[in-house]
Amino acid sequence: MKRNLLILLFFVAISGVYAQQESQFTQFMYNKLLINPAYAGSRGVPSVTAVYRSQWVGFEGAPQSMLATFNSPFLTNRVGVGLTVANIKIGLNRDTYGALSYSYDLVAQENVSVRFGISASIRSLSIAYNEATVIDIGDNSVANQKENDIFGNVGAGLYTTLFNRFYVGFSVPRLYSNVTGFTNNNAVLLAKEYQHFYGMAGAILPLSDDISLMPAILIKYVANAPLDADINLNLDIKQKFTVGTSYRMGGDGSGDSIDMLAFWQATPRVGVGVAYDFTLSRLKDYNGGSFEVLLQADLKQDEKLAGKKKMTNPRFFM
Repeated sequence: MKRNLLILLFFVAISGVYAQQESQFTQFMYNKLLINPAYAGSRGVPSVTAVYRSQWVGFEGAPQSMLATFNSPFLTNRVGVGLTVANIKIGLNRDTYGALSYSYDLVAQENVSVRFGISASIRSLSIAYNEATVIDIGDNSVANQKENDIFGNVGAGLYTTLFNRFYVGFSVPRLYSNVTGFTNNNAVLLAKEYQHFYGMAGAILPLSDDISLMPAILIKYVANAPLDADINLNLDIKQKFTVGTSYRMGGDGSGDSIDMLAFWQATPRVGVGVAYDFTLSRLKDYNGGSFEVLLQADLKQDEKLAGKKKMTNPRFFM
């Protein structure tokens, strides 16, 4: 039974045969640089974000993701730079990723910002055969070694903010379709990267002086796969606590998951977030859901906000 589940996991999470190939995070609204290089520098201060995600808890070989990003204005607020590093483990597969991002604000008005961004990335894909438990010693398909290959790519995106209340973005993190998979010259094509297109949007809708409603959506599309989306609704209380829920499409008709989120702005410069996903797909009987932990910190206080009792826009937005 366990073997069958691992085989199912392999095809669901790794093969990417006309399916989502890139990692996903429930707290996408705090973590935009991973998929959109134009977000670099948009917060107006040097910022770091770290995320750990454990997907399908209790499912042996299930995805585990670690991510860290840094982004900051550079010399002027119109220019932004960013760094992303990530590591994803799925069974014996290892995906290590690093990217440098650059953005430029084409408008740079007080109430309107339109950033264009580009990124250059390097990706190491490997299979740790040396960590496998070999059942049949005579099976030569599993070697006592670690296969590895390295791929480069470029990406691009747009990120727009309006009146400190709305944002919208569009991006393609990897423009070039690398041929991936470990094979020889006589074998057929095993795997190929496909362009993933992302659209994102969010808003801050004040309900009172202390409470704001913050809807957000992340749309994901890759050729020959159904359109996917994360639909989120958060409630911000006194720009200190944020709680909400998301629905992730996909799965087998009923959706992939229902997610619960919470974020605490512990200090004006440090925030902590957690998320838990309740699985809706057919895998729900074999796992205990998924969870994430997030840490976000500004390395410098925004001079525009210094001395003010409230921020002009919540950390969720920026």
